[in-house]
Amino acid sequence: MTETNTTTANTTTTNTTNAPTTEFELHSGRGRFNAAFFRAMGPYLERSLRRRKQRVFAGLPGEVVEIGSGVGANLGYLPAGSTLIAIEPNRYMHAALRAAARRDGVQLDLRERMAEQTGLPDRSVDTVISSLVLCSVQDPAAVLAEIRRVLRPGGTFRFVEHVVAKSGTPTRAAQRLFRRPWAWTFEGCSCERDLEQSLRTAGFESVAVEHYRVHTPFLPFNTQIAGTAQA
Repeated sequence: MTETNTTTANTTTTNTTNAPTTEFELHSGRGRFNAAFFRAMGPYLERSLRRRKQRVFAGLPGEVVEIGSGVGANLGYLPAGSTLIAIEPNRYMHAALRAAARRDGVQLDLRERMAEQTGLPDRSVDTVISSLVLCSVQDPAAVLAEIRRVLRPGGTFRFVEHVVAKSGTPTRAAQRLFRRPWAWTFEGCSCERDLEQSLRTAGFESVAVEHYRVHTPFLPFNTQIAGTAQA
């Protein structure tokens, strides 16, 4: 889609053009911890989320943009031979992401950028996906505006995210209790965001959302939404 400058493997390229003005504050300790955590916990989290991901990510096209690709948890939902434009600012995730792309036969266009500024042209893609990402971006409204900007008319943003629980519930109390250590550990991740409201006020033509709950020891994480927003 745009020129790439550095080839890292047969299935991987890294784009370094048009460097963003917003900087990702990469912490060497937490960055490495999160890369290791999601490599180790990926299979467990995937078992909790697979049914929703299978529905939301069904029939993905041959080229997909993903914000916060992490260590490649969603590569298995892309058709073999397809291209993933991966927006991932944590470079400690990159080695595992490249390995996952090789394993799944996906051409990886890896961009070390923040989701608020993807560097992609206006109305240039049909599909953007995310999972467990909007909780940790600096500015969810700016990220959703960026997704709308790069989607072609009729294109879709498909998402699986954890969200704030209802007031008065034990999960909501846990989210309040753990919000500071949770955010510090997981690089700014908030367990208190009303992402459905953010999606419904972001200017998409339509938004379909399913609420559900997973059952894990990570109580602040257990209230979830999945769905599709159409540009």
